[in-house]
Amino acid sequence: MRVIYVAGKYRGDCENDVFENIMLARKAAVKLWQQNWAVICPHTNSAFMGSRLGDTKFLEGDLEIVSRVDTVYMLRGWQDSQGAREELGLAIGLGKEIIYEG
Repeated sequence: MRVIYVAGKYRGDCENDVFENIMLARKAAVKLWQQNWAVICPHTNSAFMGSRLGDTKFLEGDLEIVSRVDTVYMLRGWQDSQGAREELGLAIGLGKEIIYEG
């Protein structure tokens, strides 16, 4: 089974925006699991923990995870996320397969 990482916007202007971004990522993760991927979805892995550790710690961990997966799945709107852009840049640099949400 191949491993796929879900990348996309997490933050928003308010907590409801964060919640909606988490739910969009979760929906994509479910779809990918149904397609026989082993899914890493950082949105659900660290939901609402940002104020405890800060964004830098999570991005460092997420980049490490990206370096270990087979494929990166870019959610719609990924361009609005600095973290997702960094994850994509690393994935491209490492020659990972990239799938863009249609």
